[in-house]
Amino acid sequence: MYHIQSNPSGTRSIDVAPEHLQTIQKYHLFDHLVDSNGIIDESVLDKLKFNIRSILSTDAGKDKPLLDLCLDVIYHNNMKAFGLSKLMDLYRQWNEENPETADTPPTETE
Repeated sequence: MYHIQSNPSGTRSIDVAPEHLQTIQKYHLFDHLVDSNGIIDESVLDKLKFNIRSILSTDAGKDKPLLDLCLDVIYHNNMKAFGLSKLMDLYRQWNEENPETADTPPTETE
């Protein structure tokens, strides 16, 4: 179990399970989420929530791990832009440490 800080003062945190990180990876939830300016603010969190709602409205969204991710992390009362930034940092670190579970798209060779 991982813990991410969800506010700058460090008084609030959110627990993140490895299964949550696997779900983020499975659905590519962080791909193309942040604009080219690299700023993670509340609009980025809203964009993530809209993307997840869209997935949940399809048959692919009937996945219990995705619902668990929503309930435990994304829609957590303490989740704000700062927490999302820390979640993305955790995901990057986790993805580097677990290359065997990394879902990389095939590369084209010419």
